[in-house]
Amino acid sequence: MEKVRTLVVGAGITGLATAAALAEQGDSDVLVLEADAAIGGYCKTVKKEGFVWDYSGHFFHFKHPEIEAWLRERMPGQDIRKIEKKSFIDFNGHSIDFPFQKNIHQLPRQDFIDCLYDLYFAQQERGTSAGASASDDSFKGMLYARFGRSIAEKFLIPYNEKLYATDLGTLDKDAMGRFFPHANLTDIIRNMKVADNATYNATFTYPAGGAIEYVNAIASAVPAGAIQTNEPVLSIDLERKIATTSKRELAFERFVSSAPFNRLLAMARVPHDDAIFSWNKVLVFNLGFDKKGRRDVHWVYYPDPNTSFYRVGFYDNIFDADRLSLYVEIGYAKGAVVDAGAMREQVLADLKRVGVITDHRLVAEHSVVMDPAYVHITQRSLSEHARISAELRARGVYSIGRYGGWTYCSIEDNIIEARELVRSLG
Repeated sequence: MEKVRTLVVGAGITGLATAAALAEQGDSDVLVLEADAAIGGYCKTVKKEGFVWDYSGHFFHFKHPEIEAWLRERMPGQDIRKIEKKSFIDFNGHSIDFPFQKNIHQLPRQDFIDCLYDLYFAQQERGTSAGASASDDSFKGMLYARFGRSIAEKFLIPYNEKLYATDLGTLDKDAMGRFFPHANLTDIIRNMKVADNATYNATFTYPAGGAIEYVNAIASAVPAGAIQTNEPVLSIDLERKIATTSKRELAFERFVSSAPFNRLLAMARVPHDDAIFSWNKVLVFNLGFDKKGRRDVHWVYYPDPNTSFYRVGFYDNIFDADRLSLYVEIGYAKGAVVDAGAMREQVLADLKRVGVITDHRLVAEHSVVMDPAYVHITQRSLSEHARISAELRARGVYSIGRYGGWTYCSIEDNIIEARELVRSLG
């Protein structure tokens, strides 16, 4: 039987970063197994008819210059742009700066009055003992309590329900963590005269070759031969520390998984309530057209339930290309059937209705279903993940990354977590 000191499951950002960190501290006894035919996970890149698309919009936001520098050193000759993000909300045909809650003054007059009125009294109530109650113990409750009914119901609730494809009342109030653009009344009033729409991703970087270039940069630091594709792990024997794959059995000392947490538990036959771990699916259409569209925009958000998609991203405005290049995202519940063919026609019709395309001709396309896409972070999922993770770690099994950690995080966060794990392993 083959043996390896550290067995890593998943050759996405997290798994590769783990193997690279091990190698950099002198431990090359590592094997990365990937079920798919290629590395990258959801950061794969597709190229068609001169268009460059990712599986979804992976615009990179670095808070740690040393990590970005480490990646760039391994991407010689790659054109990498740093872009100041321009994002908007389509609100009943009006273009509003993102985030919505800081730009209610751009709304039509009555909508603005409704939002400001409800915001003022919601925040007044939060300043009292009566207002600081359990009313914001869910994500939906937090939105109502902090921003009032109008801001919540005009944008924050309909948009996020389209994204998560679930009742926001079931999600933890901090389900989006630092990625949710909070603002208080003072911030919102100040923004009416001095615009400050900075969010965690106010600037982003993107390479000409697509997100896969960052993946390849990390993979270049992994020992030669340590990545095996087309080899899914089928089961894990925690007692014997043996993983069974589609091709062999492997004995390991340590097991690092970036697979979705519930799938790891199933592979390892760990007793758990599967209903606790829920998620959405996202159908992504990458679309290339014959001519340019709107300039000076990178994202547009669509809260209208009658519009099929919740977000559209514009690749062509990163490198100022002369043809419109989009990614379009549609959220589904985890058990929903996704009919990409039928949805394609609806998406094209909606893109025309909202003015993203006019007489444009579609010349290239690609679609993919991300399943899971966004995990549903609830009080129960947080509690169960913490409990089971502690038990697994005691047995040398580490579940990390967005899906392994069952969390909401950035790609840079995945790299940081992988490096911190390796340091802790010694």
